[in-house]
Amino acid sequence: MSDRTVNLLRSARIPLFVLITCLCPVLANADVRLPGFFGDHMVIQQDKEIKVWGWGDAREEVTVTIDDASATGRVNDEGRWMVELPAMKASREPKQLVVKAGNTLTLKDVLIGEVWLCSGQSNMEWTVARSNRPAEEIAAADFPLIRHIKVARRPSMTPLDGIEAPWQVCSPDTVAEFTAVGYFMARRLHQDLNVPIGLINSSWGGTRVEPWTPPVGFADVEALSDISRSVIGRMPGSDVYRKRLEAHLAQTEDWIAKAKSSLSTKTPIEPSPVFPPELLPFKSHQDPTMLYNGMIHALVGYPIRGAIWYQGESNHVEGMLYFEKKKALIQGWRELWGQGDFPFYFVQIAPFQYGNEDPTILPTFWEAQAAVQTLPKTGMVVINDIATLNDIHPPNKQDVGDRLAAWALRNDYGKSDVVARHPELESVVASGETLTLKFSNTAGDLKTRDGQPPSLFEVIGPGSRRYHPAEAVIDGDTVLLTSDEVMQPTAVRFAWNKLAEPNLTGGTGLPVGAFRGGEEPDLLSLLSIESEYQLVYDLDLSELGKQIEYDVDRSDEVKTFARVGYLLELDSKTVFVSMNAFTDDVKKIGIPTLASKARFQQSVSSMNVYTNVTDIPLISDGSSGNIEFWPNNYGPQNGARVPGASNSVYDIGDSPGPPADGYGSMQIHHPETRTTIFAINHWGVGADADLGIGNGSGQHLDWTFSGSAKTYTQKRLRVFVNKD
Repeated sequence: MSDRTVNLLRSARIPLFVLITCLCPVLANADVRLPGFFGDHMVIQQDKEIKVWGWGDAREEVTVTIDDASATGRVNDEGRWMVELPAMKASREPKQLVVKAGNTLTLKDVLIGEVWLCSGQSNMEWTVARSNRPAEEIAAADFPLIRHIKVARRPSMTPLDGIEAPWQVCSPDTVAEFTAVGYFMARRLHQDLNVPIGLINSSWGGTRVEPWTPPVGFADVEALSDISRSVIGRMPGSDVYRKRLEAHLAQTEDWIAKAKSSLSTKTPIEPSPVFPPELLPFKSHQDPTMLYNGMIHALVGYPIRGAIWYQGESNHVEGMLYFEKKKALIQGWRELWGQGDFPFYFVQIAPFQYGNEDPTILPTFWEAQAAVQTLPKTGMVVINDIATLNDIHPPNKQDVGDRLAAWALRNDYGKSDVVARHPELESVVASGETLTLKFSNTAGDLKTRDGQPPSLFEVIGPGSRRYHPAEAVIDGDTVLLTSDEVMQPTAVRFAWNKLAEPNLTGGTGLPVGAFRGGEEPDLLSLLSIESEYQLVYDLDLSELGKQIEYDVDRSDEVKTFARVGYLLELDSKTVFVSMNAFTDDVKKIGIPTLASKARFQQSVSSMNVYTNVTDIPLISDGSSGNIEFWPNNYGPQNGARVPGASNSVYDIGDSPGPPADGYGSMQIHHPETRTTIFAINHWGVGADADLGIGNGSGQHLDWTFSGSAKTYTQKRLRVFVNKD
């Protein structure tokens, strides 16, 4: 990244002084102004320096006063000013905030208390009026020391400094449209702490996490480098943008010269150069940074206690990649706010049907959400006990808000007797026929909500082929698991289904969330592959090259076959994928070299997938898949119309082209989840080939151009057919 681009990003880290002159012009004799969310009834965060800022005439003196405290500053040459007043303690008595310059602004009924930012998608935007017992809750909402603002939906390609959002005093007349999760959290905090609570509600239903994330967030997470490059490449101040635009201008000027010549010579001319798509500004509110720019940026610098977050439904097919995206969001917000690691508490999304989607996709997402708790000062609320399986918006927002409040009360307000963290798996011990699980954060002995034995435990072991339901017995803070189908269980998974509503809780009733633990057996022993399949090809992939020479080649021994299986091992990553035979020629099921005459871009049926890579769904229901086997060069165009495939990046639906003996692709995909099962590309270059299990970590999902083979020490492919 160039120095100029780094400086551009750094400028975004001082949001109160970003120059956006097109949005905030300096007018002659302009009155001093405040951001639109500074207003009557506002709540200011206690125990933090009070930052007040705005716009006015250059070099004009501005004085801000609250009670006996005042601070004076001067408008800079760009028309911006900011002052800081000393931190104040919470006060239930209303105050006035007075700004004096050439004009005077007086904000009335200002409170000092606790301020929380509330963000995410529809379950955060969900209102009190649409939650459980709305009439009762609205009638009882006489809490004038709770205040709320709702930021208007507003995407933007550039950071906006202005937000118009009036503060509302909580009452039966106003609370109906408050964020329900935020309100129920605020109500408990107010009742327990007896201080004013301010809620800044910046949320938008159906949104992904990427648009809420600032550029610096993406830039600081290596796994998201492709998104970061895309964002920086669209920033007119970056070197990447400038160089690409200069190249386009040169091409266009050359074309214009040729076009003028063609007019006089009456000769044909090719079309003008197309504007580079990578320079086009984002348009959708779902594009990276768009909601940070329009709905968060203007708030940055306003002191807060912390943030609560309820989002994920729109990203739920991404597995552990979501952890990286949440890390970018949290770290990016914290860096820009300049308050250190402020608290960030979030809600694990609820069980839900999600149509015909594979039932294990959602549990892998829950696992990614749980991993976010490895970041400092974060905490997760589990809600699998209050879900509505036919409604993605569980109406019980009371318990959600209460559980979020518990995190804040314990961690931020010194209430050490409050239990906030749900029980979590601490250890797994395998001994003969029994698997013993020990839990932490149990708040006493484990129990079940319904008094029945714990539900939704599954175990696996050598020879068991798959996970099987287990009988579970509670013993204090441990659970003992056995299964008649698994003689020697070595690993466990719990609530591993999108519709899972387990009954296991801690002593206070907080539910146990989905998890996996223990040591899964390797796929050969787990699936008994060698008892059902016959090995045809075995290849050490460190020996890749233009000519493929298998370490084992038994293709001459195979007469007929109905299924084909591929076992790929890349260091610790392993996947076995099997499917109905897509050809009756055994010479075409290995590496699709020119000599093999294999060339397939087609769907395959009854595909099953077993893997230890969490980003890949375990498919055991005979789903359809798609294969891309050919020795050709290929492009990203989705000529075969594979569902969900892109026409601009290499992924699950590409098109072969000339030359026939070109780059080469051996890829298997699961289109329903837009997942690459595995890829072996460009084998002719040997150590620089593209190898991968799961979706690629760069721009292209199918590992094209990754040159990743050299990153693996052990790499092996085995190809099987079913035994007669």
